[in-house]
Amino acid sequence: MAGLVLKNVTKTFNGVVVLKDINLELADGELIVLLGPSGCGKSTLLRIIAGLEKADSGEIYISDVRIDQKEPKERNVALVFQNYALYPHMTVEKNLSFPLVIAKTPKTEIQKKVLEVAELLGLMDKLKERPGRLSGGERQRVALGRAIVREPAIFLLDEPLSNLDADLRSRMRREIVSLQRRLKKTLIHVTHDQTEALTMADRIVLMNKGEIVQLGSPQELYQNPTNMFTAKFIGYPSINVIKSKLLNGILTPLDLELSNSFLIPKTSAFFVCIRPEDIVLSGEGNLKGKVESCEYLGGQILVKLDCGGTKLTSLAQPSKIAPGDIINFGISPEAFFFFDENSLKRIAV
Repeated sequence: MAGLVLKNVTKTFNGVVVLKDINLELADGELIVLLGPSGCGKSTLLRIIAGLEKADSGEIYISDVRIDQKEPKERNVALVFQNYALYPHMTVEKNLSFPLVIAKTPKTEIQKKVLEVAELLGLMDKLKERPGRLSGGERQRVALGRAIVREPAIFLLDEPLSNLDADLRSRMRREIVSLQRRLKKTLIHVTHDQTEALTMADRIVLMNKGEIVQLGSPQELYQNPTNMFTAKFIGYPSINVIKSKLLNGILTPLDLELSNSFLIPKTSAFFVCIRPEDIVLSGEGNLKGKVESCEYLGGQILVKLDCGGTKLTSLAQPSKIAPGDIINFGISPEAFFFFDENSLKRIAV
């Protein structure tokens, strides 16, 4: 049974298309991350699922029940906002119980559920505190707890970690994934941070300009991008992009010989993309470049190279490389991604 199904969901604001024919099917209990740059439509899509925005057209189903014509309170979804949206005058206990009070749940059941959720989230010793006395991570847990206590069919998280520092953000990522696994509920997490997407998602829905660009596991999007946007958006440091041609089996401007197994249009220009970690700095490499800069990252260094006017970025092990050095490097042709110059779609080779 599908946890959530979207059919041809479209939305415009003042004549501008924000979402265009979104079709998506989520399995029950799946953790999906909506990923994309600011303004791509991911938060709007989340708000449409929650009922806070109305789609111009399309249908939405949860467990085969159509919900897009229902009021938000009737949809059995819980939305956790970026700013937590806690009531500052209420204690943690009252914040957690508030959705149940509104639903006129019996007091004994409210107390039981609040204690269960507080125990689950490690908030037992914070029940009498107000949000202003909590850390960012604790406030985020309260916001999650207020969603969990309702026992919704689907959790919707709209950039919930963006206000946290790096260390806490990393810890909360793990906590959310662990929590979702224990609850076995469908969860949609919106972010513009690819690290969140890669570390959390069962599948990533990569969006751009109101459309789904690619859908798949984190590994699929990284290792098998179907278009230039995916190749450039996924991965840090960013992938190297070189406008190239193939002349008599020689790939220019790198002057690399390709075997006959690379079936690429011989006359048209295309783009070659290379992950920085696939540019291997080695004295045995058949290419040369001048080191423009080195950035020490601890276990690795980021090396900017000028190879006859072609700029490349390599991710390598720390070594005694300095700006101005002329060094050898190698690239395996099997590591190349080829993209059509006009459509920017992947060329199968």
